[in-house]
Amino acid sequence: MPNDERIIRYLQEKINQFAPKTEIERVGTVTEVADGVARIDGLSNAAASEMLEFITKDNEVINGMVLNLEEDSVGAMILGDYAKIKEGDTVKSTGRILSIPVGDELLSRVIDPLCNPVDGRGQIESSKYYPVEKKAPGVIERESVKSPLQTGIKAVDTMIPIGRGQRELIIGDRQTGKSQIAIDTIINQKGQNTICIYVAIGQKESKIARIAARLEEAGAMDYTIVVVAGASDPAPLSFLAPYSGCAIGEYFMDQGKDVLIVYDDLSKHATSYRQVSLILRRPPGREAYPGDVFYLHSRLLERSCKLSKELGGGSITALPIIETQAGDVSAYIPTNVISITDGQIYLEGDLFYQGVRPAVNVGLSVSRVGSAAQTKAMKKVAGKIRLELAQYRELAAFAQFASDLDETTKKQIERGKRLVEVLKQDQFSPMSMEHQVAIIYAAINSYIDDVAVEKVKDFENQFHSYLDASFGGLMKKLGEQKELTPEIEKELKKAIEVFKKVYGQ
Repeated sequence: MPNDERIIRYLQEKINQFAPKTEIERVGTVTEVADGVARIDGLSNAAASEMLEFITKDNEVINGMVLNLEEDSVGAMILGDYAKIKEGDTVKSTGRILSIPVGDELLSRVIDPLCNPVDGRGQIESSKYYPVEKKAPGVIERESVKSPLQTGIKAVDTMIPIGRGQRELIIGDRQTGKSQIAIDTIINQKGQNTICIYVAIGQKESKIARIAARLEEAGAMDYTIVVVAGASDPAPLSFLAPYSGCAIGEYFMDQGKDVLIVYDDLSKHATSYRQVSLILRRPPGREAYPGDVFYLHSRLLERSCKLSKELGGGSITALPIIETQAGDVSAYIPTNVISITDGQIYLEGDLFYQGVRPAVNVGLSVSRVGSAAQTKAMKKVAGKIRLELAQYRELAAFAQFASDLDETTKKQIERGKRLVEVLKQDQFSPMSMEHQVAIIYAAINSYIDDVAVEKVKDFENQFHSYLDASFGGLMKKLGEQKELTPEIEKELKKAIEVFKKVYGQ
């Protein structure tokens, strides 16, 4: 074979065996940066919610997420220090939908929305990742909400019960104790096999530090994760925070565990979304789908549910918080979230300033799950209380203008005053179900009608101490059986009567 043919054949073999060792990267260029948002050219194949990597001049990598897909450019949120990114910087497409690390390693930690620790206790090592945006489970994958999630707050557990898998809105003006109800509920989950996630959106860092310290003090951080997007963080992090909290919750729910998530608060979440939308020239109002704020919150809250037994039976219970302006619950964002959730706890400023704390307005508050999410014992004693309170408020308003009242009306007003006192509760002092049942039973069965209104609080405190000391077996039985059987009821009556004889001696 001539030399030239041998050479040609050799070259052909080499060409056939050649495999390129280079990887093709999709790269774009930053054309505009403003307030945590960037516009990028050259990423025509990018997908919505895809994770991007911004490469700064100092070769530092900052994460981002695709939000807008336009004809000639891509709009993206910068999830980090956007001041370091300049026009002309390179952006790499990762081909992955934005995901965050999840796992048991996050428990008892304070983290940012990208799961980076901000508590100074070292890095978090996790090999599992969950997407921040995920389709909510369908109807067939869900189960009806029927097991109670005890808040430890008498006014809530008796009249506005919350079930595992429910979405219950906490709504009211600023400084009316909205966060307080959520924090007390987290503290009350101690020993209840519930993982708690507190998502702080646009809150002052000092407030978040106080809440974390309080949870630590109460021993609640062992089963709690705090996700922080502070007031000084850029808007994209506030936008991402609740979705990150929900993704972490879904990891535990998929393992068959019960999860409680607090979103504090979604009013600031909507504000951060509007900020990002306006910079991207994306219509932020009611008419724009999916730019609509309703869609923003519905795709978050619909992910809270009780999964069917076939899928492990886990649940996510959501307590979103909304701040109203001058009690206006008919405004755009409050009505949006009211229509998405399964009820609301409405806190009223006037009640708060009158000293009724928690300042729950019983008339406007509702739980659409209702007594299905109550224990049998609580259902039995709580049935009358809402009606009695509503009658009291009506009669009290009427009595202001009446000079003389008949005996029955006077009696009802006096009973109402004592019920209001019984439902008052101090901060950071959630109460067990059995103690709630005991004091409510005493109140609705006229056992405290002869106790002076100003003495009701003292009567209640001493009554609980007496029950623990002298009737510990009864309390244990009530806590385990969760039912007011004739035998338990007889014993409870005896305990109340014996205590009344010794009270005040």
